[in-house]
Amino acid sequence: MSPTLSDADIVLVRRTGTASPGDVVLVVWPGQLSVKRAVHKTDGGWFVRGDNPFGSTDSRELGPATVVGVVTWRLWPRPGRIRRSDQGGGA
Repeated sequence: MSPTLSDADIVLVRRTGTASPGDVVLVVWPGQLSVKRAVHKTDGGWFVRGDNPFGSTDSRELGPATVVGVVTWRLWPRPGRIRRSDQGGGA
């Protein structure tokens, strides 16, 4: 999710409510839990992408994902709110 998040970042996830395009979300595929950017909802879940298109495994390879929650805050190392992308396809 670089540049939005780094591997060692600690984040807060809201597990209630619904995701919207552009949100940073916690998703699950069989055997894999990841943080990605929600692009659009599909019949099989959500199409999601990483913010770094050259270094991300996402729905382009794995298909739709199940959204577990929406990432709302980075707690460490640079505390702050995680903002929605206006494009809905990456920052």
